[in-house]
Amino acid sequence: MKNVTDDSFEAEVLKASGPVLVDFWAEWCGPCRQIAPALEELSTRLEGKITVAKINIDENPATPGKFGVRSIPTLMIFKDGAVAASTVGALQKSKLFDWVESSL
Repeated sequence: MKNVTDDSFEAEVLKASGPVLVDFWAEWCGPCRQIAPALEELSTRLEGKITVAKINIDENPATPGKFGVRSIPTLMIFKDGAVAASTVGALQKSKLFDWVESSL
């Protein structure tokens, strides 16, 4: 799992060679903290298939604005520089894994 910023987003996500799951989150967001362990597990289990990245919306306000993020946690899967799938809210681990698998 990697942390990205407004400055690194284009290189790390939009120009990535494979799909990237981006977690838009903030320190104060309870549901964001709830899904963090599942995202860690997903990152490990699907290593090589998808990259998992996190962006703190408080420290990096430009990127969430650009992609219309209005509430968090928002998860977006980027492929070839575009949003391929997105979901809002804390998903149960099994639903999170199913959503990612179906989006790959």
